[in-house]
Amino acid sequence: MTAWILVGGRLVPTGALRALPRPDLVVAADGGGRHAAALGVRVDAWVGDFDSSAGLHLDAPREVHPAAKDETDAELAVRVARRRGATRLVFLGAFGGRFDHAAALMLGGLRLTREGLGVTLHSGDESGSPLLPDRPLSLHLPAGTTLSVLAFTDLQGLTLTGVRWPLRRANIPQGSGWTVSNEAAGGEVRAALEGGQALVTVLSPGPG
Repeated sequence: MTAWILVGGRLVPTGALRALPRPDLVVAADGGGRHAAALGVRVDAWVGDFDSSAGLHLDAPREVHPAAKDETDAELAVRVARRRGATRLVFLGAFGGRFDHAAALMLGGLRLTREGLGVTLHSGDESGSPLLPDRPLSLHLPAGTTLSVLAFTDLQGLTLTGVRWPLRRANIPQGSGWTVSNEAAGGEVRAALEGGQALVTVLSPGPG
């Protein structure tokens, strides 16, 4: 079961965004509800402390939390989605906006992947997928598409194929630029790790 989690970063209308499979469930995290109209979806649940949704009106059940809380609105939305049976989470509006929220979302995505959920971060013009030792990735990308492997820890045994600069069982230091700005050769890109945690990001063409 796939849930779209609408969060408060940027959202750019691109072909990659329109190509996403439609969700079974839509949960908006506070101001992320602004993306519902652009996405053409009905929100099933709207959660948060509602400090960033002034002037926004959605025909959706609201779950209101105090501003002084121990979880972000996105985490509250994830909790609702999981409670309703979601096993795959697509965060829309994931990039841009406040850096602390975007970073927490990326790190939280790695944790959720370790817990067995499928996770994608998307803003239309940019997307990201967690890469863990037991969760290899296979992406189908047009030739010339820019992609990066962001090493959140030291990486052991990174194998990357279907790209201009392939790697085989490479060890990558945490935060290294070595794996930033690669290019898809066209077709299937595969990434696998023997140890560590990373995020594979893809830049998509602009609006059109």
